[in-house]
Amino acid sequence: MNTAKSTATDQGLRRCWDPDGGWSTADAAGTVLVIDSWLVDEGRVRGLDRHAERFGSACDRFGGPGAERTNRFLRAVAESLPAQGRWFPRVELVETGSGTRLWMWLRPAPPRTATVRLWTAAGPDRRRLPAVKGADLDHLASLRAAAAAAGADEPVLVSTEGHVVEGASTSIVWWRGDTLCGPPPGPGLLPGITRALLGELAATAGHQVVTEQATASDLAGVPVWTLNALHGIRPVNEGLGRFQDTDAAAAERWQSRLAALAVAADASLIPVVNP
Repeated sequence: MNTAKSTATDQGLRRCWDPDGGWSTADAAGTVLVIDSWLVDEGRVRGLDRHAERFGSACDRFGGPGAERTNRFLRAVAESLPAQGRWFPRVELVETGSGTRLWMWLRPAPPRTATVRLWTAAGPDRRRLPAVKGADLDHLASLRAAAAAAGADEPVLVSTEGHVVEGASTSIVWWRGDTLCGPPPGPGLLPGITRALLGELAATAGHQVVTEQATASDLAGVPVWTLNALHGIRPVNEGLGRFQDTDAAAAERWQSRLAALAVAADASLIPVVNP
């Protein structure tokens, strides 16, 4: 490993964290096992504690560096996040020749897009570990490339039975009147942070929040949204569901409520894990 020390906020570079030596330039070689990412906008972030919990739980599945060390890494990441600009940092558990390592990749955030075009992948979902973010990066990258070639923004994954599961990088939800709906949780679904936050906001506002299995044809007449940390809420305007200008206006109102959940990012947002 290159032990030349640098800050964790060097743009575009992956940094490796060590509890004794702090941040250093990450090795070029390594297999990514787990990732997580979130939006930092002018030093503010929403759901950082939940992203940390999801990342830590996934690392444990791979026999990672342990809860206490992963927690210290995440607190170091939180302390390193820039206070200005829009950023989309990615934390990674990486398998290297000398064992698993914890890396951070600080990336400028791409511009937010207000709507999304979906493309349905041929055949059922073939991910190995759908509930672990990062475990199927190469497969999902190939699906995103296929979606782009078809003129879409995001591929839709469906179950063997043809039920809509999620997108390659998004949760998928829909509205039946005033009821917010989405696929049921389980081992075939990534636990989406933005979906959970939206569900809580909707319930607090008096909306019923339910789960159901639905095919593409079941969703033909309802507003469908995709959700993720980077873009927040995006109404689907092609490939699934029904799109109207009123749906986009409603999505922007809920987007504002999501944005209001963001707080200043610092290590206090990461609960301490005792060794």
